[in-house]
Parts: sequence; C-alpha cells; structure tokens
Amino acid sequence: MRVLGIETSCDETGVAIVDTAPWEAGKPAGMGLLGQALYSQIAMHIDYGGVVPELASRDHIKRIIPLINQVLKETPGGLEDIDAIAFTQGPGLAGALLVGASVAKGMALALNKPVLGIHHLEGHLLSPLLADDANINFPFVALLVSGGHTQLMKVTGVGEYTILGETLDDAAGEAFDKTAKMLGLSYPGGPAVSNLSKTGNPSTHQFPRPMKHSGDLDFSFAGLKTSVLTQVKKVTAANNGHLSDSAKADVARGFVDAIVEVLVSKSISALKQTGLTTLVVAGGVGANEQLRESLAQSCAKEDFSVHYPPMHLCTDNGAMIAFAGAMRLKKNPQLATKHWGFDVRPRWPLDDLE
Repeated sequence: MRVLGIETSCDETGVAIVDTAPWEAGKPAGMGLLGQALYSQIAMHIDYGGVVPELASRDHIKRIIPLINQVLKETPGGLEDIDAIAFTQGPGLAGALLVGASVAKGMALALNKPVLGIHHLEGHLLSPLLADDANINFPFVALLVSGGHTQLMKVTGVGEYTILGETLDDAAGEAFDKTAKMLGLSYPGGPAVSNLSKTGNPSTHQFPRPMKHSGDLDFSFAGLKTSVLTQVKKVTAANNGHLSDSAKADVARGFVDAIVEVLVSKSISALKQTGLTTLVVAGGVGANEQLRESLAQSCAKEDFSVHYPPMHLCTDNGAMIAFAGAMRLKKNPQLATKHWGFDVRPRWPLDDLE
C-alpha cells in the first residue's frame, strides 16, 4: 500500500510517499519511504520572533502543490499508484491545517481514493520507526518533546497510547524559545540556545530542576524560565546593562543542563515504573545533542535501549504523517473514508485519539 502524506500543522510544509511492502516483507521500516519534500518557513517568521498564523497559512497554499509534484516526480510510479492519502488533521493552527486538509480531500475526491486524518503527535510518536536501522518493538515508553508538548507515554501499539505524565505549564520547547528571547537570540530559539550552551561554563549557574523529585512523571518548566529571567536581569544589572556573549553562553549552559537533567530523570523513572526497557524519543527537542548524549549514557547504565527518528525527521514533516497513516491503515483498513468535509481539529488531545 502506498500512502501520500501531507503535513501543514504549523510552519513546515511537508509531503512524502511511503509504501508498506518492505515492512510486510520483514525489511527495515525506513526502506518504505519512497520520497519526501519539506519547506520550512523559518526565514519568513524570523523577523516576528515566532510563527504568524496568517502568513503561515498563505505560504502553505503557495508551497504545497509544487512540493507534491516534486515528490511525485522523484517517486517511481505516479498518482494512479497512490492507494490512500493521509493529512494532519490536528492539533495545530486552524488555517494551516485547513490548507492540508483541503488539498488532501480534493485530491482524494478527484482520484477516488480513501483519505485519513492523522493526529500530528501520533506522527511524531511513530517517526523513529522510519529509521533504516529501526529495531523497535511494541510496547515502549515514548518521550515526546516538541515545541508545544512534553509528554511521557506508554505505547502498546498503533493507536494504543497511555499518557504517563505531561507538562503542567510550559513545554520544554516553549522554555527553550522563551530563554532564547531573554538572551536576545534569533528564532527558532531551541537550536540557538543549544548551540550557545556548548561554550558556556557548567559551574556558573545552577538553575532549579523543577519536579525532578516530585514522585510522579509530570513536568513543569515555568519556574525554570522564571529563574533564568531573574538571573539574566541580575547579571545584566551587574554589568551596567550589558550581557556579554560569554555571560549569555553561561546562562544557556545552565538552562540546558537543568532541562536535560529533568527530561532524562523522568524518562528513566518511566521505564522503571512500567517495567519496559525501550525508550523512543520524538519531536523537535529530540534533536538536541545534549539530550541525546545524556539519555544514551543513562539508558546504557540501566541496560535500557533508546531510539530516535533520523535527524531530518525530528521536525514536522510529511513522512511521519504518511507513515502513521500507513500503519493505521495496515492495522485497520476500515479507517480510510471517502468523506470530503474539511474536518480539522486545532485542539486535539492525544488521549482523545481513537
């Protein structure tokens, strides 16, 4: 089965085609990715310090058809070989979601093909299985760390997710972005803070590790953000209103060390509490080098395994949507419909997913 995937939930326009034949033949999952294309809107939003929803929607309209044509051109076969179309139904920006939904539904109607709406976070959750060397079996614990979400969950199978813990306020990605603004760094903040922290002194700032010893698997990063703000003001005032590059690097290092320590501690606790031995990390923050290094060391010490999506699939992309669609249809072909209404879900909790 070939599935065309379309992702337009925020500021990336992604298109991909996957084929389930390699999985059914017992070959590595990643071999099922036939082609993909991705366009990021970072350059357009950078002057605003964040995503502008109306601009994002307009740019999706501009990019999506050329990207679909590009993927089709690069993939053996053609439109007639597509068996189903999957699109991001939510959560995300309403206008952006409508672009992907309308194109997916329009193509499905014209081609008389079934269409399936996919939960954006489910796409992230399953994306590590797309790696060429993926050797991941259900069940496993998943750490989902994207811009707006920080969650730990038990994944028993496709569509079988139990939330073990989640953030009570700011997500890890939001904390990165807000810290970047405090330090005067450019958008997107996560990579900027992470890169700057590499030159910082780990002993200069010892920021709090929120809820590390709470006894549960929930997170809270608002207090860490406030602590960073307080320290930035203190250092700036002590230097006559100036924050040097080295001072910024020291703050960034203290912040990254704190947030990574919490994420790693909670992930190890989740594995121990569930009795599982496999951890899957997904979402944009999953590309963070410090987080990957610390998780690798901690999991090796406990004899756990940890897996990530390929670096190019950590951000939003069409491949994860096509893959999630293919996995769902493989499990239950009746999920595909020929309903043409533009039914997007900007707010869609993962635990509401059927």
